[in-house]
Parts: sequence; structure tokens; C-alpha cells
Amino acid sequence: MSLAEPVTCLASHPAREGMLFAALAEGGLRRSLDGGRSWTDAGAGLPDRPVTALTLAAREPEMIYAALAGDGLWRSQDAGESWEFVMDRPYLEGAEHEVLSLVSVASPTGMGGIWLYAGTDAGLTRVPDCFCRWQDVTSGDAMDALAAGITPAPAAPLPAGEPVTTLALAPEAPERLYAGLSSGLWASGDAGVNWSLSSAGAIEALAVDPADPDHLVAAREGGLSASRDGGVTWTSETSQKES
Repeated sequence: MSLAEPVTCLASHPAREGMLFAALAEGGLRRSLDGGRSWTDAGAGLPDRPVTALTLAAREPEMIYAALAGDGLWRSQDAGESWEFVMDRPYLEGAEHEVLSLVSVASPTGMGGIWLYAGTDAGLTRVPDCFCRWQDVTSGDAMDALAAGITPAPAAPLPAGEPVTTLALAPEAPERLYAGLSSGLWASGDAGVNWSLSSAGAIEALAVDPADPDHLVAAREGGLSASRDGGVTWTSETSQKES
């Protein structure tokens, strides 16, 4: 099977060389075991809806999470062989919102397990992998904040009103999180609580070197660029290859 349709999301298995997952624009999920030369169906049991975001679980890469348009969050615990529904779409500002980007963050929740962060057109939210409820990204113990009914406001949040279209991190450095917005690339050093603008310009796609969280590759300004300083400065990969 080949990929005859546009691909909206890609994810790679960190420990199984050549294993890739691709979400198709018209719906469906495909898996490759040979680096993309051939593909098989990995969406058996998923509703016939487009996948808007895709990520593999930190520390458990056989587990895959897929966000489906107009539906919610689904999980596979066997590398795409079977799927189960785990969570509705985020409810923010009085309405459900599509998940535009998704990343598994190996940061403790304070209630057991780790976090899934989601970017939406209404901003950033997260849910523990026990899937009790979507929550704001705050500092400190999330369970204490829920029990107290108080959500501490971050000192430097992401800009309000901008969709968070891209989220990325190096799995071994979960405190360093990157977010792509229309205003540019934003970086957090405390697992998404506070943010600073690394560089202006919209980010269309982003990947982080698993061995070096400062090494980024991004689709931006109509081409492919690389950064060695966390997105502060960029060099064009296209021009380097042409030269």
C-alpha cells in the first residue's frame, strides 16, 4: 500500500527503526515498518474521520494517541493494531475545540502518570494519561490545585487568542517544550508553564533532536531550516544542500 493521499501528521517509533505512522487528510491511519517504502492500515477500529494530531507516548512508544476531528482522543496500546476512545475534545471558553497538535510529556502529574499536552485554536491545554479532565498548564502539583479549586496563573503564558498548531520536545528533556504559533516559535523551560519567544515567523512543522533539545528542524518561511540554539537563530537547509 502506498500513500496516495496528502499526509497531515507523522510520528516515528524511537526504538524500532523504520516504524512510522502517517495520518491521511481524508481520514485513516497508516503504518510503515520499512521507513516509508510500504504501508499498511493502522486505523482499524477508528471512526472514519480525519486525524488532526498524532503522538507516541513518552516511555511507552507502543502506545499511540490520535486526535480525531469532531470526535476526541483515541489510544492504541499495541502500535495501531486496535484502538479505544479515551477522552472528549478539550472544552475551552464554553465550547469543544479541535486538537491541532499533541505531544506526550514525561512530566509527573501529581496524581500518577504523565501528561498529554494539546494545542488548540483557543490555546494550550493538557490532560493526565488517566484521562480525568482537561486542565490548564500550571506550576506545582495539579491535584493540589484541583482540590483547592485554584489555578495559579503563569507569569509568562503563551499569547492569548493564537492557535497552537505545533508542539514538540525531546523525550528525555520534558521540561523543554516548543510551541509553534502564528507569531513565531515559543519555548518553555518549565514544562509549558511559562514561555518566551525564541524567533518570529510562523512555524508550519517542527522536530526536535532526541539527543539535543537545542537542535531543531522546522518548516518555516517556505522552506526547511535548522537551529542549534533552541530556535533563536536559523540556517536554511535548502540553501546548504544546493551549495
